[in-house]
Amino acid sequence: MPDASTSFTRDIPERIAKNPARASLIGATFVFRITGEGGGTWTVALKDNAGVVPGEAEDADCTLTMTHDAWREISDHPGRAMHHFTSGVVQVTGNAMLAIKLPAIIG
Repeated sequence: MPDASTSFTRDIPERIAKNPARASLIGATFVFRITGEGGGTWTVALKDNAGVVPGEAEDADCTLTMTHDAWREISDHPGRAMHHFTSGVVQVTGNAMLAIKLPAIIG
């Protein structure tokens, strides 16, 4: 069960690096706001020059806000991500339809 920092500084960048073409096909920028102990804010760009940077991009297509516990659950079980979106555990602003593409990135 990775913490958010490990996910955004190691795991997700590794997944993007292994298949940058797949990441670029998503064609969106996401901001993740992970609240609580172990949380933080990261921008995941899945466009040209795909990658992850700390902080919040002003031009994000989709912003997801969740607790650190919710992040751990989603990163451990990406297939359950949609349940968390629809149940309100994860707050989504911007283009919520992009959130359905996230299991390909986080899992």
